[in-house]
Amino acid sequence: MALYKRGNIWWIDICHRGARIQETTRTSNKLEARKLQDKLKADLWSRVYSEEKPDHAWPEAVVRWLNESQHKRSLVDDKAYLRWLDPHLSKLKLKEITRDRIDRLANLKQKEGVKPATVNRLLEVVRAILRKAEREWEWLEKAPLIRMRKEENRRIRWIMRAEVERLLRELPKHLADMAAFSLATGLRQSNVTQLQWSEVDLVKRHAWVHPDKAKAKKAIAVPLNNDAIMILREQVGMHPQNVFSYRGKPISECNTKAWKKALKRAGIENFRWHDLRHTWASWHVQNGTSLQELQQLGGWASFEMVLRYAHLSSDHLKNAAERVSVTKFTTVGFWGGGVSDLTT
Repeated sequence: MALYKRGNIWWIDICHRGARIQETTRTSNKLEARKLQDKLKADLWSRVYSEEKPDHAWPEAVVRWLNESQHKRSLVDDKAYLRWLDPHLSKLKLKEITRDRIDRLANLKQKEGVKPATVNRLLEVVRAILRKAEREWEWLEKAPLIRMRKEENRRIRWIMRAEVERLLRELPKHLADMAAFSLATGLRQSNVTQLQWSEVDLVKRHAWVHPDKAKAKKAIAVPLNNDAIMILREQVGMHPQNVFSYRGKPISECNTKAWKKALKRAGIENFRWHDLRHTWASWHVQNGTSLQELQQLGGWASFEMVLRYAHLSSDHLKNAAERVSVTKFTTVGFWGGGVSDLTT
């Protein structure tokens, strides 16, 4: 029996994992005794759970997370952040990684002079690992809440056509071709370096990016204009699979020393390879491409991303602006003070 009386006092008599446990409740009230018995059972099983659940360490979680994240496009950057974190977290158990400790690491990173966005990318990696440990692996009772840094508005840097011409002249041929192709299509760096002949149709003048290669995980149709077709035809026969190659080998990286030196010679500062895509989008908007069309051309998942370029064109607002045009008023001494007549 679970409860029994000795005199006026209730006693607990239970079996736990093969062992008999007898304890007095020190009360003559059966309801109180029942509550004490339930609490004892809960405590006993809580101890068992704690004993059986191993205390996993940060390095174990990192290894497992990396194995499960091979599909991530940002894995190279994530590994760099993990290398930075290693001396600070490698000797800790997951439960020892508290919010305060993470905040201190974020402050330490920011003292290196990096931008809040860089600190946030570091914090995102930590958060991803701890959330996995809690929600999927059940290695952690509760992941700490991580406070992200406030970022400035997303950077948009684009250059004029004269600057592009200078840059293309300074770049080595293989990089110049890829840069010009990026400006003709708006494709991201990885989509250009990984573009294969099986994904190009020169006759129908289009290419495509498969969902597994697209950032938004949706297929992107890429219409090819005259510039793009001309560049592609120059690459025919250079490599059996990859469109762009260098000395018979596929190109995996564009942000090289040659790229940086060419920028310096061209007199262009604060410009990344990805800014070629910003330049392509900016030129489109300035030449009348609607934001809806731009979203489809660029393969953006949300319209909000395209709104970053809206300020570069006011064509869609011209009719609205004319509604308060001064020429709609019949004026007598209008500028001198007093409107004599208002027409519709």
